[in-house]
Amino acid sequence: MARAGLTTERLVRAGAELADEVGFEQVTVSAVARRFDVKVASLYSHLKSSHDLKTRIALLALEELADRAAEALAGRAGKDALIAFANVYRDYAHEHPGRYAAAQLRLDPETAAASAGVRHAQMTRAILRGYDLSEPDQTHAVRLLGSVFHGYVSLELGGGFSHSAPDTQQTWSRTMDALDALLRNWPAPAP
Repeated sequence: MARAGLTTERLVRAGAELADEVGFEQVTVSAVARRFDVKVASLYSHLKSSHDLKTRIALLALEELADRAAEALAGRAGKDALIAFANVYRDYAHEHPGRYAAAQLRLDPETAAASAGVRHAQMTRAILRGYDLSEPDQTHAVRLLGSVFHGYVSLELGGGFSHSAPDTQQTWSRTMDALDALLRNWPAPAP
């Protein structure tokens, strides 16, 4: 019988909080059980495994990010939309580093297709429509933006920019300017 008050949602949220505190890789069913002072076996009526827990945390993080991005994009276009979208990812990563790491978890195709990850791709493509990119350049640009956002945030969170000037906010702003300029002047494919 499941312990009163324990639900899958509560366990996933506790796992997400734990990920932010100690790192996503450290999250296990055992660690969550210790949070609730219960035996691990009592959680298996809600969770199949640590992988199931991590997948659920990833889905939660993707949903939270998509909701924030949608709110930030409302009424924006072009460079303003690009910057708002990028800032959502950067801010979320700083506020919730474990959840941000969870959002990078590779999901099986069926789970990925049913996740908020689809909304992320749709929002990215909506931003790119303002830059008048057609396929396959739009897909190239989606991958470029994801790589730049994730690469910058990962290096920043890892302390990679903390030992030199200028301030990382200045570099972030200049990076957004450069991305906007690139997207407005996307190179033609080589003949």
